Amino acid sequence: MSLEDPGTAGWTLQVAHTSQVDTLVLAAARVLLDEAFGGDFDDFDWEHTLGGVHALAWDEGELVGHGAVVQRRLVHGGRALRAGYVEGVAVRADRRGLKHGLEIMTALQDVIRLAYELGALSASEETPGFYEHLGWEPWRGPTSALTPDGLVRTPEDDGGVHVLRLDGGPDLDLDGPLTCDWRDGDLW
Repeated sequence: MSLEDPGTAGWTLQVAHTSQVDTLVLAAARVLLDEAFGGDFDDFDWEHTLGGVHALAWDEGELVGHGAVVQRRLVHGGRALRAGYVEGVAVRADRRGLKHGLEIMTALQDVIRLAYELGALSASEETPGFYEHLGWEPWRGPTSALTPDGLVRTPEDDGGVHVLRLDGGPDLDLDGPLTCDWRDGDLW
């Protein structure tokens, strides 16, 4: 699917599953993320963005923004919840402030609303208030991960995890514990 933003001449938003994105476009997205995160985006981070739905912002034929939503299981209130987990959101430095990030997140939130019980993400310190403005709420309770060695607390992620509640979704106690499924690299 490709959408043109009538308010910003010359740019489009492409929304597609990883399997539908050309390998050269995926390679360009990886370069964009490496640059946007200043070298703090490793192979595990890249792997976390794959296998779901990508939102790709194009400006005059150049890839200028990326975000993805993948499925994860979060445990809360005695239930394993199907979460749309947002990964790899970035806009090229010279295109920031032009609403590309907003459009990327709007597209990803639409996917989450149609396919998941809730949305979740780990916000970077470089984007204070961005996700809250879009309706995401910081998780106030303790975070943990289900690892091969059992349940492990992730206190370094406390306060950085955000959730998007959905109409008809599960009741969430934002002060209660939240646990993510296991994966290599950053757990949240």
